[in-house]
Amino acid sequence: MMTEQEVEKQIVDILVADFEIDAAKLKPETNLFTELDLDSIDAVDLVVRLQQATGKKVNPEDFKQIRTLGDVTQAVLKLVNG
Repeated sequence: MMTEQEVEKQIVDILVADFEIDAAKLKPETNLFTELDLDSIDAVDLVVRLQQATGKKVNPEDFKQIRTLGDVTQAVLKLVNG
């Protein structure tokens, strides 16, 4: 079982390392698309990295409604602890 904080840290680490995003900008309410300028290709890359990090298969449908860092955290939490 992973905690919400562990999952969020892992996502933040991926966004900082792979997408060169300033960690100071990353809060649960941060919109990935409007505030961080991620696009659909970036979203796919993020899903791939999350699959690698968790060892779980991510259902793309679960990620269609995601807009914020908090949304990603909750989706991954559900995935790893589901």
